[in-house]
Amino acid sequence: MKVAIIHYWLVGMRGGEKVIEALARMYPEADIFTHVLAPEAISEEILRHRIRTSFIARLPRAKVFYKHYLPLMPLALEHLDLRGYDLIISSESGPAKGIIPPEGAVHVCYCHSPMRYIWNMYHDYRSSAGRLTRFAMPLLTHYLRAWDESSAARVDHFVANSSTVASRIRRYYRREASIIHPPVAVDDFAPVPEAERGDYHLMVGELVRYKRPDIAVAAFNALRRPLVIIGGGEMLGEIRAMAGPTVRVLGPQPFAQLQHHYARCRGLIFPGEEDFGIVPVEAMASGRPVVAYGRGGATETVVDGHTGVFFETQSVEALTAAVERLDGLDLDPARIAAHARRFNGDRFAAEMAAAIAAARAAAGAQDAPFAAPLPAADAPIALPAGRRRAAYA
Repeated sequence: MKVAIIHYWLVGMRGGEKVIEALARMYPEADIFTHVLAPEAISEEILRHRIRTSFIARLPRAKVFYKHYLPLMPLALEHLDLRGYDLIISSESGPAKGIIPPEGAVHVCYCHSPMRYIWNMYHDYRSSAGRLTRFAMPLLTHYLRAWDESSAARVDHFVANSSTVASRIRRYYRREASIIHPPVAVDDFAPVPEAERGDYHLMVGELVRYKRPDIAVAAFNALRRPLVIIGGGEMLGEIRAMAGPTVRVLGPQPFAQLQHHYARCRGLIFPGEEDFGIVPVEAMASGRPVVAYGRGGATETVVDGHTGVFFETQSVEALTAAVERLDGLDLDPARIAAHARRFNGDRFAAEMAAAIAAARAAAGAQDAPFAAPLPAADAPIALPAGRRRAAYA
């Protein structure tokens, strides 16, 4: 079976690229197609494969300004020659699924989210853009929406990374999707003895508006309690200016520092709404609870009252009340870490293999094996009624 993996761009190692890394391990002979490649920023696991770029890579300063070439990406995808491939796996968050699959090939799309900047977060992106971009966005995104919706018909089977994303696929593409949570390197994190833990809370992630770091800073300024923030991004200077005497903004940090702070914080503060959210799982794998906004992917990974707490509105008052509620809970670090280990890479590979086998069987691929049921996992912590349940096959 000849396999092609399509990813929107390979310029760093974030959640989407970790999925590509896992798929690359599943299919060691697969070829990888992408718009732009920055080899110095990509893992050796991915670089072992033959990687082909679209014509976007040959445009001026594409490694830096690749997002500015977004209107050309549909054309670039359709220009890729995928003749001879039996299985195509696209990784969608930027434009990736819009390839033209050859006759007889099965196309499975692993969707991190339909493109946020043209669908559910269009108005957020437009309101924070510069004057020229705000002027151009309505026409460009109208064209992209029409293409994005029509290109969904080129996918044989959708896999969503969360129930939240499955709901968006249903709304924007009118398609159903399997739900397979992305792989998290949970074995890279572990709890530490209580004597080694600190007295601060932690926020981790890119400092951009939709992640709401401003709420975290304002809440801990008001509480006058220690907060450590790790991450860079467009709001770094603004967040540093907001920070009071109890808030330390460290900026980007090496992985060893991230591990250190995860394991030693009182809890992780997660005030934004994410499609899935790898950061809360990493914190829980370190045995630490999560204070999360009760929307999006966090509702599928954090168990209220057992591995953390939720707050229902993105406000300083709601977040401070949740932090104080967490203080009153006696949560077991070992149980929190055991819950997080359910999101490991082996489970992702098994679930994806079963979903791909089922898609190929449904399409009538002659060499597709029967998709046997996955082995039962350890019983998860029960989620309260009314919350979205984590989808464990």
